[in-house]
Amino acid sequence: MTFHISYPAELPVSERREDLMAAIAANQVTIIAGETGSGKTTQIPKMCLELGLGDDGLIGHTQPRRLAARTVAERIAEELGVEIGQEVGFQVRFTGEVSRSTKVKLMTDGILLAEIQRDKLLRKYNAIIIDEAHERSLNIDFILGYLKRILPQRPDLKIIITSATIDPQRFAKHFGTDEDPSPIIEVSGRTFPVEIRYRPLSQPAGGAAGDDDAASDDELEEDRDPLDAVCDAVDELAAEAPGDILIFFSGEREIRDAADALNARIQSNRRLAGTEVLPLFARLSLQEQHKVFHPGNKRRIVLATNVAETSLTVPGIKYVIDTGTARISRYSHRTKVQRLPIERVSQASANQRSGRCGRVSDGIAIRLYSEEDFESRPPFTDPEILRTNLAAVILQMTAMGVARGPKDVENFPFVEPPDSRAINDGVTLLRELGALNATRPGDAK
Repeated sequence: MTFHISYPAELPVSERREDLMAAIAANQVTIIAGETGSGKTTQIPKMCLELGLGDDGLIGHTQPRRLAARTVAERIAEELGVEIGQEVGFQVRFTGEVSRSTKVKLMTDGILLAEIQRDKLLRKYNAIIIDEAHERSLNIDFILGYLKRILPQRPDLKIIITSATIDPQRFAKHFGTDEDPSPIIEVSGRTFPVEIRYRPLSQPAGGAAGDDDAASDDELEEDRDPLDAVCDAVDELAAEAPGDILIFFSGEREIRDAADALNARIQSNRRLAGTEVLPLFARLSLQEQHKVFHPGNKRRIVLATNVAETSLTVPGIKYVIDTGTARISRYSHRTKVQRLPIERVSQASANQRSGRCGRVSDGIAIRLYSEEDFESRPPFTDPEILRTNLAAVILQMTAMGVARGPKDVENFPFVEPPDSRAINDGVTLLRELGALNATRPGDAK
């Protein structure tokens, strides 16, 4: 089938189309850095099609989340005028729509890992796009290391790494060298000014946040209920120009509690009459997902986890409320337990969140914490490989024949290598579980 491929003029990536296609054609590895909203996720696969990379092989396109894999596939198929599952397909755990005519295949990074088990050199792919690489999940870091290893055996394979503008040089040096890094193409995002307002939960007793005369510095502080703070922020934004509101929460339970509180508040605020409250998290049904991505005439309040931070673009968002937290997986070396605590998000994550409302017009982002709190946060979220138990990835590497012992794991070309203590903890756990032999050739003594 011959596609009629066009590129939306309003997307910044469309303006760089010739530069991007020239870089992809001339280099085995290309790094594309651009803010959310630049169009890189949906338009780069179309450029690969135009370069002929889907003619006799697949264009693979990984996403860190199942919801994003399906949604992006639907969008690309719609823009190309084809049915989902035909020339553009997707595959996630337990479900997928792929056929023999598929040229662009959206998938989670976990699906690509599973395919490596069966096809070590990924022969069916002409190009692989690793999207949202800045998230630095364990899967992404392993895939980037594995691709670096097989590139000499697959000189025909094109690798395209797309990332937010968070340290793209690290990826360029990973695939190249300090002296000769892989090329980086930067694409600007569609951004309008975003006003940041700080509305911390803690405030002087008896006074409103931001009321300098309400109390002296030494007076006691009181914490507002987090749900009350969210509802107050919605009331504040309801007095502004019409526009949809995106609110970030740490998890599904928090979203459900907030939905109940907001529906009650809507009943008491005439400015919010007719407003629709919509959840957005990974386990939503397809029908509920479509409500979020196909807005109607009602004003909407979308309640999301960090899935809406980078992977997905929710249309029509003019305002953001950031609770400032997320569930972040961490491994405790002391207790040997993997936990999923609620933690403060990094400055980079907070800025990604506020940037979601500067897409179509000037926006307002309300942060439910103080400016001092923001300034004290770490600049970036630690890569998962530095804060997780490595047993699963070591087992996978062993099963794939990539590693025969701890030394092989240490020598694997990770973007950011884990320390030897983390590797040994992972190996010890696997041996205790009987998943690895006590001694194997190549094991470190």
